[in-house]
Amino acid sequence: MLYFRAVKLIHFSFTLQGMLNDFISLIFPQICVSCGKSLYKNEQSICTYCAYHLPKTNYHTDNANPVAKIFWGRTNIFSASAYYNFGKGGKVQHLVHQLKYRGQKDIGITIGKFYGYDLRKSEAFNTVNTIVPVPLHPKKKKRRGYNQSEFFATGLSQSMNVATDFTTLYREFESETQTKKSRFSRWKNVETVFRLKNPEALRGQHILLVDDVITTGATLEACAQMLLQIPDVKVSIATIAFANN
Repeated sequence: MLYFRAVKLIHFSFTLQGMLNDFISLIFPQICVSCGKSLYKNEQSICTYCAYHLPKTNYHTDNANPVAKIFWGRTNIFSASAYYNFGKGGKVQHLVHQLKYRGQKDIGITIGKFYGYDLRKSEAFNTVNTIVPVPLHPKKKKRRGYNQSEFFATGLSQSMNVATDFTTLYREFESETQTKKSRFSRWKNVETVFRLKNPEALRGQHILLVDDVITTGATLEACAQMLLQIPDVKVSIATIAFANN
């Protein structure tokens, strides 16, 4: 008798919570951060229409894709890809801006989940067993309040079912913004700012190094070269978007 009462009470609690969530949604509707339309119950951050129609690259299916070619002759990257094409003034730029500067952290997790489902089916990425985000300097992270790449990494981790590592790779020096710098200037700006702490934690791993946007690849190259000092590792790269300037 007590068991059935407990079951009824739990069912009532879930029903009440659902009704409360529906009521809150009427007053404060959840909207797609890409198109601004209301989200359905099972949608998070990005509506189903946008999820299918945003400009995906499908680079994870092509080992000779434009992102991979950035690193040819520069550093020994196993695989490299980006989920979306980044166009100025487009929806992807708006998504990245909301993630990076407007505190919309769920965008990173949602896109990470989307991309992770694709990457785990790709022969180039299905052996990844650790995800490492490009780190921010502690001062910059404190000013912004978070590292947007960590949320992208978290979403990838959830759908790929692999671990994250937010501590081994760190940024020792705070570099200048990369905006409007040339490729060479970007490289000189970041070539010595990254360090490793307890690198044995990543020995023998296939590391997926992740960031929000790749342009020239200077930051990711500097991170990868540091990670490649660890014995027996492979480094692959994945970003939310590719800005082909």
